[in-house]
Amino acid sequence: MSKLQFSVKIVKILPQLSQQPGFVLARSSGQPAILLLPALSPFPGTYLMSNPAPILSRQDLVPPIVLTFAGSDPSGGAGLQADIMTLSSMGCHPLSVVTAITVQDSAGVEDVLAIDANWVSDQARALLEDMPVAAFKIGLLGSVENIAAIAEILSDYPQIPLILDPVLSTGRGDELANEKMIVALSELLLPQTTILTPNSLEARRLAQDDDIEDDDPDLAECARRLIDSGAEYVLVTGTHETTPKVTNTLYREGGTVRADSWERLPGSYHGSGCTLASAIAANLANGLDIEDAVRDAQEYTWQALANGFRPGMGQYLPDRFFWAREAEQDDVQA
Repeated sequence: MSKLQFSVKIVKILPQLSQQPGFVLARSSGQPAILLLPALSPFPGTYLMSNPAPILSRQDLVPPIVLTFAGSDPSGGAGLQADIMTLSSMGCHPLSVVTAITVQDSAGVEDVLAIDANWVSDQARALLEDMPVAAFKIGLLGSVENIAAIAEILSDYPQIPLILDPVLSTGRGDELANEKMIVALSELLLPQTTILTPNSLEARRLAQDDDIEDDDPDLAECARRLIDSGAEYVLVTGTHETTPKVTNTLYREGGTVRADSWERLPGSYHGSGCTLASAIAANLANGLDIEDAVRDAQEYTWQALANGFRPGMGQYLPDRFFWAREAEQDDVQA
């Protein structure tokens, strides 16, 4: 039997699209469909095979799907809109459940209206019964009732990673979560959380022990307490600290996993936390392990901030599609 030579490029595919153990999906040059090849095929390179038959068309390939629970930010800087842009930018298909609607601009939040918990639950159930989700991301929750409803839904999907961005206040200091909500979050959501992504202020507030007089734990102790409360990993970001560089530290049971330092950018940004948490969710959905997902998400977020813009009279907004504009600039210069 004669063999034909095809140049193939191995592509990354979600686990639910894997066909057989020991094989990968690959796209061959000159063919618009996807082929099934042994996992030891060169990457990228040339693989010899005879009469290849496409097994999937491009229309059949589904990008990783991430479901985000968040409040709507009409400025597009943070919240649901930030999640959708970040997930899309990183190759995922975003599903969104609205937990609250807000009155806000690039300067701050003026008002928050929590969505009825039954509506939150119905939104999520409808999506989850229709499409396979590779990761969950949570932002602004809106109410204790919403926290309970979301926790109940997530308990049905324990195998799916959950990235929890505890949105307790805005960068300006506007309060977005009261003490009852913090208790509910700690008791109902933390035990189901894969990665918690608080900034240093949020970490201290979540870890505060009212039974200890003058309790003032350092960030490592805050992370330890949050892990004891059920979170598998805690990524404490250092944007609110006074250090020359921003240091983000990833913890798990047993201590520090990694610490990454980044140049501290001038100015104030709206939506950096949403961007980071969504980027981690996207990376996990794309198959990265925890450490690589966290490291690559930080790189993406820093680049989005470094390329940020100020469309109004308030804070700068991250440019989540910085890579597209860089490509456009390169084309213009060429």
